[in-house]
Amino acid sequence: MEKKHIISLGGELASGKGTVSKILMKELNFGVYRNGDYFRKLAKDMGMDVTEFNVYVKQHPEIDRQIENSASEYAKEHDNFIIDARLGWYAVPQSFKVYLKVNIDIAAKRAFEDENRKSSENFSTIEEQKRDIKKRYKLENERYFNLYGVRKEDESNYDLVLDTSNLTPQEVADIIKEKYFKWLEEK
Repeated sequence: MEKKHIISLGGELASGKGTVSKILMKELNFGVYRNGDYFRKLAKDMGMDVTEFNVYVKQHPEIDRQIENSASEYAKEHDNFIIDARLGWYAVPQSFKVYLKVNIDIAAKRAFEDENRKSSENFSTIEEQKRDIKKRYKLENERYFNLYGVRKEDESNYDLVLDTSNLTPQEVADIIKEKYFKWLEEK
């Protein structure tokens, strides 16, 4: 399979995908394609929070397929970009596939303190945020397996798996760049 100059950045909720993708974009002079932005916009347009929309999409798989297919279609015409999407590795298998993990308590704190999430995820406590993350994780896993027959947390799907719990976003980006360049050199 021919390798493309595309990094698919997937992972757990609040693992740092958005922040790391911004660093990589700047340092590699790459563009970005974000499925999550599109998903959040659709949820907001329908008057739902992201968890409610996850439930809705489970009953409307055509929406999920539309979202995932959009990344694949984009990759056919573009190069030198980052796919910030949970199934980016699946949509574009010729990309450098990265999965970011994070401790659930750290993820809940990050998500709770993220002002950008407040319009689609508004919780009163970190514990509420944590319960919602667990619920969304379960919903997504079920949906992806039922629709595509894949498990996003299966580490064998990826070229690189990193736990971001105790790393800064810059450290994560540096590791990704190092491994990405080595991957490009390999035949």
